[in-house]
Amino acid sequence: MIHTGEWPYKCGKGFRYRSTLVTHQRIHTGEKSYECPECQKRFQSSSHLLRHQRIHTDVRPFHCPDCGKGFKRSSHLISHQCIHTGERPYKCPQCGKRFQTSSSLLLHERIHTDERPFHCPHCAKGFKHNSTLITHRRLYAEERPYECPQCGKSFTSSSPLNRHQRRHQ
Repeated sequence: MIHTGEWPYKCGKGFRYRSTLVTHQRIHTGEKSYECPECQKRFQSSSHLLRHQRIHTDVRPFHCPDCGKGFKRSSHLISHQCIHTGERPYKCPQCGKRFQTSSSLLLHERIHTDERPFHCPHCAKGFKHNSTLITHRRLYAEERPYECPQCGKSFTSSSPLNRHQRRHQ
């Protein structure tokens, strides 16, 4: 079949093997035959189950040849390797700035669109980053986890604490 290009098993698209078609059809039926013995979460394929099980075992089979750091997914290793190569394959179409990961580019693009997908349930104010919303919500909870070790004054985030500490110098 490799030489003839034959794809005899069909479901909208063609498959070379019946087993691949059966696995694909689970997308349509929602069938999840593979269960994790640790947490009982179910998966459509054995490969997805095996990948999931790394969460429980902390197995990191993908290692960086430059620094030896291990990763659970090959895609994470590929992203990591950009640190060593300096490669920035994702380019902002608006300003041309380049990024190592697609998620970094997506976060950056909010600068141009002013998208604010994270909203405070108390005042409905929108934020570009979830971490900024978390800091904002501390105002309502009167939570001030960042404390000055010299005078005891506390702050909702690390930036005001850092500015405050400069005054002690």
